[in-house]
Amino acid sequence: MKHTRLSFWGTSALLLVCHNAFAEDLARVISSTAIIQQVAVNKQVCNTTQVEARTQKSGAGALMGAIAGGAVGNNIGKGDGRTAATILGIFGGAILGDKVEGASPPEVHNVQSCSNQMVYEPRTAGYQVVYEYAGKQYSAQMPQDPGPNLRVNVTPVMPSNYSGYPTPPANSSVYGTPPGIYR
Repeated sequence: MKHTRLSFWGTSALLLVCHNAFAEDLARVISSTAIIQQVAVNKQVCNTTQVEARTQKSGAGALMGAIAGGAVGNNIGKGDGRTAATILGIFGGAILGDKVEGASPPEVHNVQSCSNQMVYEPRTAGYQVVYEYAGKQYSAQMPQDPGPNLRVNVTPVMPSNYSGYPTPPANSSVYGTPPGIYR
């Protein structure tokens, strides 16, 4: 009786330990396909445009023209005519000097304008992996690409008809002659 009880508890402990046992093995990866999702991202978008800016004339042409015109007008007349000729020379010289100075070339400036926009970018969300182990194909979704091989945890499974004792071959008796039959 003690031997039977010890054997029962020993077998129970062995089954409990074996039930949680597993092994690591390598499976061959057949395919690994990236799962792409469009993700909304707040992004600063900037544009650069060229803007022409006209610069003001320096006024040097008008000033020089007014001086020259005033000098010429002062030399032309006598008395009150001289004053009128000087005034006309100043105005005429200023207008002519301004035209001679001409327009300055426009200055081109690059102006950058930025705004925040919601854009969609493709991002890898994971990988759909098909792998082969022990002659069968399996599929799983994984966070990273596993490469050519994949580590798998293998848990041994006992057949449902397993009693823990070896099955005797057909047409044989474990005990020799079956009970009740004597020869």
